[in-house]
Formats: sequence, structure tokens, C-alpha cells
Amino acid sequence: MITPTDFTPGPSQLYFTVEGHARSAFREGIPSISHRSKKFQDLYQQTTTGLKNLLNIPDNFSIAFCSSATEIWERSIQNLVAENCLHLVNGAFSKKFYETAIQLRKKAIQIEVASGQGFDELKKSGQHELIAITQNETSTGVSLPLEFIHNIKTKNPEALIVVDAVSSMPYPTFDYSKIDSIFFSVQKGFGMPAGLGVWIYNERCLQKSRELQAKGISTGSYHNLLSLHEFTLKNQTPETPNVFAIYLLNKVVTDLLHRGINTLRKETEYKAAILYQALDQHTLIKPFVHQINYRSQTVIVADCGSHIQTIREKLNARGLNPGEGYGEFKKTQLRFANFPAHSKEQYELLVDVLMSLHP
Repeated sequence: MITPTDFTPGPSQLYFTVEGHARSAFREGIPSISHRSKKFQDLYQQTTTGLKNLLNIPDNFSIAFCSSATEIWERSIQNLVAENCLHLVNGAFSKKFYETAIQLRKKAIQIEVASGQGFDELKKSGQHELIAITQNETSTGVSLPLEFIHNIKTKNPEALIVVDAVSSMPYPTFDYSKIDSIFFSVQKGFGMPAGLGVWIYNERCLQKSRELQAKGISTGSYHNLLSLHEFTLKNQTPETPNVFAIYLLNKVVTDLLHRGINTLRKETEYKAAILYQALDQHTLIKPFVHQINYRSQTVIVADCGSHIQTIREKLNARGLNPGEGYGEFKKTQLRFANFPAHSKEQYELLVDVLMSLHP
């Protein structure tokens, strides 16, 4: 029996150690420990310390846990925007981030480009309180260069720069002096079951939330930023959290630290390079993102046209399960996640199968 490999961009392939860690969690009684216990406080501290080490997060940033990155869209707008914000939109998920701000009755403005494209240089963009950037658009496989993101802060120093890195972490090497907040979910690059969002934020975010509360502006209830931060300082959460997921995250982060972040990044680039090379050479399928500098290393999207069913069947027969295209591209595209859970050998097999369909 072929063991399947799941290339969907999220939930994606589980990291190979997760099943063993899950068994350990139940043996240790982790799912039933109190979130006010010393055992949980130690777990919380170990997890956040591990994340800071893995992602090279400076000491002036804190980490809080929410239910998902989708929740953090809402919480970040509630806590960091009194009136106006700017959103860079180039796909379905960056669009939803913008729509969240509209639903929260903020004066949100979008700069939108076509799916599959990036942005030209963003200069000083007015008096926006927050600039929201989706670094890696999961729906289209467009990744915004880090230099572009960092330059936004340089030219807009007063704005809070908030980055959705849901489908790229832990790959990117962010300059945290150019960013105020980053968030992600664990069911993609960290190879875990869904159900946990990680919110990374600095003191400027906390100060903005304090200012909003002082003006009588609602910043949410138990998951407003100041409440989350108050409990974070005690290595706790305001409510009973997903303790099981935090435990698994701690274990996976420890595993990734043992592999080494530089090794993980090099492997990610190798896997992306061989798949893009195959797609560029192929006569039946092509990369959706044409500009090389905007091609994601972690979500690779292939235009398959009328050949999509044949390609999917050939891949499935070898235990390789690609993700469907998103939204309007569902019937013509396939998406391939490239996370630490996907091995070089799995990617080499993927490329071999695709090239066997090359006339």
C-alpha cells in the first residue's frame, strides 16, 4: 500500500513526528491539564522561547495564541486601527483580510493587482494607521519579496506594519525592525492539525491598543490584545486554550530546531527549484506566477488547463495528492505545498511523475 503524501496548502501534510508526539501528549495527560497550572506555564514558556529561537524573534516582541490566523485578522484590526488602514490585495486571502476591516467599519483602502502578480514599489501612502500585507498569497502562489515589505516600513515609519505569513512560516527571514506584527497558523508550515494561531507583536502594537481603549473604542472582549498580553506575561491565556496544540507546537518547534533553520530553508529552496524547473520545461503545465521574483517557495501553483484531471489521476496513483486550485482557478490549477513536512525524496518523485507526462 502506498503511503500518500498530501501537498494541499493547508491543512497540509503532518510533520512526521506529530503522531508520536500526540501519543505522548495523551500518555502525559496533556489535554486535561489546567491552563492555570505550573505545568501549563512551563509549556507556554518553552513554546514561545522555542519559536523565538527558531524564527530569530527579538526580545521586544511577544507571542500570544489565538484560535486561528483568521481570528488574528479580526483582532489585529480591532486593536490596531481607530479609523483607517491600507491593504495590499493580490488574491483571495489578502482580499478577505481587507474585507474583515470593512466589516469592522474601518475606512479600509485596498491597492489591488491581478491574481498571480506582485506590487510595484509602495511609496509613502498617506496617514494610514496600519498597512496589512499578505506575504505569501496561498490562493495564487505569489510571494512578496522581503525587501519590498521592509521598504514599506522605511517609507511609512508611522504606520503599523502587519504581515500575514500563514503559508510561508517558518521559511522567511524577516527583519523585525521593519515589522510590527506577524501572524500564522500551524496547519501549514508547522505540519500540525488546524486549531491554533500564533500572533507575534511588539510594543508599538500594545501602545496603539492602549490608545484605542483610552478613547473608548472597542478592541474586542477576552481576546483583545491587552488581555492576551497580560496573560502572556504570566505564560497563560485568558481562556482555556488548545493545550494539546500548544504542546504539539512545542514539540515540532524543537524538532525543527534540531534540523536547523538554515537547513530547512535550503531544502525548501531546493524543492521549489526542481518543481519550478519542471513546470518551466513542461509543455502541458506551467507555473501560474510568471515573474520569478514573485514565485512562492512554499506554495507552488501550476496552470494545468484541460489536462488537470489526467495529471491529478497520475499523481494520485503514485500516492501524491496535490491541492486544488482556489476559487475561480479550481478547475484549471493545482497547488503544491512545500513545507518542512515534505521531504526532498517526495518532491523528486513528484517531479519525476510530472515529467513522465511531458510529451
